[in-house]
Amino acid sequence: MNESYLPSARKQFEYYQQLAEKTFEQVPDEKLFWQYNSESNSIATIVKHLWGNMLSRWTDFLTTDGEKEWRQRDAEFENDIRSREELLHKWNEGWRCLYAALDSLKPDDLERIVYIRNQGHTVLEAINRQLAHYPHHVGQIVFLGKMILDDQWVSLSIPRNGSKEYNAEKFAQPKARKHFTDDYNKGKLEKP
Repeated sequence: MNESYLPSARKQFEYYQQLAEKTFEQVPDEKLFWQYNSESNSIATIVKHLWGNMLSRWTDFLTTDGEKEWRQRDAEFENDIRSREELLHKWNEGWRCLYAALDSLKPDDLERIVYIRNQGHTVLEAINRQLAHYPHHVGQIVFLGKMILDDQWVSLSIPRNGSKEYNAEKFAQPKARKHFTDDYNKGKLEKP
């Protein structure tokens, strides 16, 4: 497992990053800041929170607590990003930080202990924690995109009433060992 875990985790992160980006592509600029009500978050606010979390968790990942003193978590939920460019800058900065940390890891690092708010996690547990956290928020981004675009939404998964054709195509192929994101990353649809 140790040899395959890190590449698999990276592919999982990339997949969820792409789901959000395919949502950004569909949503008009002004709607990136839309909130359902004052207690809900806009797409931009969710991006800002993910950015803050990624910078905090993945900066000096092996050597400092994942909740950095300089993080301003409460401010991450202020809907104050003003442009698509600013949103994408923060989004990309967060992912670059994550991938730099992830790519620096070796299989032997998976059992090392890192801390988040003084709670010890193995590196594997810390990665899994973020693999649960980020898709949670990406799901929110996708759901907001669907709400905003209504019947103009282009599905990021198997379209309604398309399961039969999708499955027929998959079962027509020979059995093969590959990551479920491989086809998706090539521009084709591939969902679990």
